[in-house]
Amino acid sequence: MPVKVLFRGIPAVALAVTAFAFPAFAADTNAPNQNETKEQRDARMAWWREAKFGMFIHWGVYSISAGRYGDQEIPGLSEWIMHDGKIPLAEYAEFPKRFNPTKFNAEAWVKIAKDAGQKYIVITAKHHDGFAMFQSKVSDYNICDATPFQRDPLKELAAACEKEGIKLGFYYSQAQDWGHPGGAARDGHWDPAQDGDFDAYLDKIAVPQVQELLSNYGPSVPAVLWFDTPENMTPERAAKFFPLLKTRPELIVNNRLGGGFKGDTETPEGFIPPNGFPGRDWETCMTMNHSWGYCQRDTDWKSTADLIRNLVEIASEGGNYLLNVGPTREGLMPEACVERLKQVGAWMKINGESIYGTTAGPFPNLSWGRATRKGQELFLHVQTWPSNGLLRVPLANKISAAVLLTQPDKQLEVRNEGNVTLVSLPATAPDAVGSVVRLDFEGEPIVPTTPG
Repeated sequence: MPVKVLFRGIPAVALAVTAFAFPAFAADTNAPNQNETKEQRDARMAWWREAKFGMFIHWGVYSISAGRYGDQEIPGLSEWIMHDGKIPLAEYAEFPKRFNPTKFNAEAWVKIAKDAGQKYIVITAKHHDGFAMFQSKVSDYNICDATPFQRDPLKELAAACEKEGIKLGFYYSQAQDWGHPGGAARDGHWDPAQDGDFDAYLDKIAVPQVQELLSNYGPSVPAVLWFDTPENMTPERAAKFFPLLKTRPELIVNNRLGGGFKGDTETPEGFIPPNGFPGRDWETCMTMNHSWGYCQRDTDWKSTADLIRNLVEIASEGGNYLLNVGPTREGLMPEACVERLKQVGAWMKINGESIYGTTAGPFPNLSWGRATRKGQELFLHVQTWPSNGLLRVPLANKISAAVLLTQPDKQLEVRNEGNVTLVSLPATAPDAVGSVVRLDFEGEPIVPTTPG
């Protein structure tokens, strides 16, 4: 059944099988990693599958307007303000002159992510407005040449991430570019200055800038290349990027380049697919409020409980959670985001082993919560505490140990009753958001169709 989502600011129907309904590349294409073995792929994807939890950052000159154009509030997402407000290219090109985020501190940002338990960061190197948040020799429409700031935040983030052991990835809008002639624009251009040849734009701007991103930040940066909104992309146009991607065979690339390129990861946006994507790596990206970039009026923040339960649900279906923050024009993360991330981090310090490196749980559904698996360990995320103190687990295996992660040295009483494992729990939950029981079991999970 189709799921209604807000896809990068445009209402769209996202099928539960994939974010894009493009035909797959034929077997004889020259796509990167086409002939990769399962073992090679598993090795390449290992760190990402272990990580489970990352930070998305949408930051650019749209952070200046924060959802306002002149004296008007522009409906929609703040990072789409140039498009939704139909701001002429020449007028929007004046925005960078007022962009001087002197409070930006790469080490502080990375510490926020690390303390939250996030293992990787993906930041907008260039969003749809065409403004590069890095030093680019391809176009002077970039943060080093067009702003008073004159620093490359990606370079500073790369250094801070390396210091803290965090992987860094780059988001790049390869097709939509409202700031360079020829770049695509959903629903068409609104300013004649945007008109031009799309292939020339790809050849002169997009492909060379991706080359810069893959070449200028060290041998392991970026770890992820995150494309978006493949307007006008065809197999032939997508193939323009293949030679670059092949220079970095360890790179993880998402499924939004376009033209049928499947990439490495499915990218459901703003929703959690109920059964994940069997046989595919996947990552739900989601904001803490509604906008991706900073929007002053948007204070409808998800609660910490919602964020934790989203993370648990995603992990229980075998996916990763890429949670977005939109920093301000000064270069600060909103305090509401920082506080929630700190609280998520406190939960992860106790319960992180039930998330990192796990795979989907074996149960089709559980009335009391979710489950993840790591080898011979099952992690039972109990979100509805049993009133009688007995947790009913539809599992017929022999259990060798059972503990709450809040009390790992205290064994819980376990007994079998038909096809059900009963775990005796304390009268009250240690954590109101979600307490985790670890079960050590023998063999492969035996999950009865009809629990006894």
